[in-house]
Amino acid sequence: MTSPFDTDRWQARLDELRAAHRVPGATLAVLTGGDVHELAGGLLHRGTGVAATPGSVFLAGSLAKVYTATLVMQLAGAGELDLDAPVASVLPEFGTPDPDATRAITARRLLSHTGGMTNDFMYDSGRGDDCLARYVRALREVPLDCPPGSVLSYGSSGYVVLGRMVEVLTGGTWDRALRERVFEPLGLEHSMTLPEEALRFRAAMGHVGEDPEPAPLWDVMPRSAGPYGRVIVSAGDVVRFARMHLDGGLAPGGARVLNAGAVAAMRRREADSLDKWSMSADGWGLGWTLYDWDGTPGFGHEGSAVSQFSFLRVVPHAGVAVALLANGGAAGRLYAELFAELLGELAGVRLPPPFAPPANPPEVDLEPLLGTYPRAGVVTTITRGADGGGRLRYEFVEEMRHLAPPMEADLVPVSRTAASTVFAAVGMPAGEECWPVVCARLPDGRPYVQVGMRVAVKAS
Repeated sequence: MTSPFDTDRWQARLDELRAAHRVPGATLAVLTGGDVHELAGGLLHRGTGVAATPGSVFLAGSLAKVYTATLVMQLAGAGELDLDAPVASVLPEFGTPDPDATRAITARRLLSHTGGMTNDFMYDSGRGDDCLARYVRALREVPLDCPPGSVLSYGSSGYVVLGRMVEVLTGGTWDRALRERVFEPLGLEHSMTLPEEALRFRAAMGHVGEDPEPAPLWDVMPRSAGPYGRVIVSAGDVVRFARMHLDGGLAPGGARVLNAGAVAAMRRREADSLDKWSMSADGWGLGWTLYDWDGTPGFGHEGSAVSQFSFLRVVPHAGVAVALLANGGAAGRLYAELFAELLGELAGVRLPPPFAPPANPPEVDLEPLLGTYPRAGVVTTITRGADGGGRLRYEFVEEMRHLAPPMEADLVPVSRTAASTVFAAVGMPAGEECWPVVCARLPDGRPYVQVGMRVAVKAS
């Protein structure tokens, strides 16, 4: 028999960890024993003093991808979309600078981040209902980060393409499709896609800095970012959405939202991940991040947007889903500690330790790794430092150059196998964790570097 959820105990623990990690405000929702429990603590906005409550809404960033994936899989499950047909069969205007690559890009590859498309093409195509169509047309000139089907490379532009496919096949906007085909059938009254819709609710503000203060802007993303980066949700609604996936695609009243075969396909491994730390990913399904916790499988996703953060973890065998939304501070540390305790107690899951450089780094031959690794919007450079060790420079360029100044760090070897070499980028700007950096080779032998799960191929 499942033990009752101790709301008071977990509320106290949320408050304790939130304060320890300087998170201004956070909401937590837990699905266990068939019931949803919602908790909240702190402030949504330190400037106004508005308190966080269970129904408060947060920008959830890349968590939007699994909502878009659900729409795509509705269409695939109904026989309206062939996941393995070229994207151009639905969107004739879709293209890349490489015609052969264009023909190789399918919805399946976009869902599983194996399409080779870039992450950092943040093109503002306007606020109109045609914003996704305009984005897809502009994307034709953007180079791929790597060949389709070669390696898992986390990307966002492909999800705009998927969102546009949803629009063409449903005859409306992505926003409308998500509202009518997911939010409303599931009764998700605290879920939306447009900023003006959030005005009806207590909305969180992102916070930045060591002693977090309100960010200068609430949301910097254009409307076209919706399919990959903007759902505005409460933690409770996130786990209610996850419950539909746990229940084989059924809404609480028994209505079918998603075909059972499509539910299973979303959690079937499509690609392995060499970077198991940036998003805790062991692999990827059709939309879902897949986890392997010492043999216990799970799925979920996470996201960030202007210092607002979202984390969702689901343990199918236990019927447990946990969602955390936070608005600044060391939200990643809050997640790591709180979820380790919650998932351990409720589902018997042991999360891996946080990524960190080892006490005794292995020997690594840096020479083959030195060089420049460009991709759209970002240039990564690996050099040899004054002490003979590796140095990383990560620089936003072109339209992305305003996002942040160049970042530099020492590269400390973590592990070395025949498939890859993993480093910890240590000494990032204040407040940042050390970054996992993976160096490996494409199937054709070309070296690449992976930072934040984004692949950049070495310049020849």
